[in-house]
Amino acid sequence: MDEKRLYVVGIGPGDYEQMTMKAAGALNRSRIVVGYTVYVDLVREHFPGKEYLTTPMTKEVDRCRTAFQKAREGNTVSVVCSGDPGIYGMAGLVLELAGEYPEVSVEVIPGVTAACAGAAVLGAPLCHDFAVISLSDRLTSKDLIEKRLECAAMSDMVICLYNPSSRQRADYVGWACRVVSRYRRPDTSCGLARQIGRQGQSVEIMTLKELEEARTDMFTTVYIGSSGTRVLDERLVTPRGYRHV
Repeated sequence: MDEKRLYVVGIGPGDYEQMTMKAAGALNRSRIVVGYTVYVDLVREHFPGKEYLTTPMTKEVDRCRTAFQKAREGNTVSVVCSGDPGIYGMAGLVLELAGEYPEVSVEVIPGVTAACAGAAVLGAPLCHDFAVISLSDRLTSKDLIEKRLECAAMSDMVICLYNPSSRQRADYVGWACRVVSRYRRPDTSCGLARQIGRQGQSVEIMTLKELEEARTDMFTTVYIGSSGTRVLDERLVTPRGYRHV
């Protein structure tokens, strides 16, 4: 065996049924699966007989180098990412490092990202223009996040928030709502999708004012509607405008 191939695989929001066939195929072809412990645990039972290598959060570079080293030894390796690997995932880092391992062939396998999966559970909040913004300030300054929130709010796009809060950032959703409220009405329709595609999945629809006090965590995706977003039969919907053409 001398494959020297590395897949960067988006496994979707968590449920095996929401994984793409292409992602499942890449994992089936791989001898070694590398990833953050939580994400590896989501696929382990569906792909037995693999060698699984895990690293904790903040060890992303080590994780990717391990994957490249195993691939360079002649293995087919998959680095797994929640959602899509090119959206707040590992694809960028893998491609940054790829030049150091020219003998390894790299392929990015897309997956269903939380924005899409959560939107489907809530209804159809992303049917018009939207922005996706992470509230995590581990790699991006809070000042820059605020600038992006303000620009998105000013544009009247739907805003989807990733990484809304953690133990160190418990008040960030409230802060983000206050930034957005400079340009949005307090009764703007908003929604939360929790544990998307996993046990305990739930959704909640509320106003922007109510969202300011809502409890969230790293497994919650937040949707802040535009001026056109509506609640229709308990579903959050942003009309595209087809009925008025």
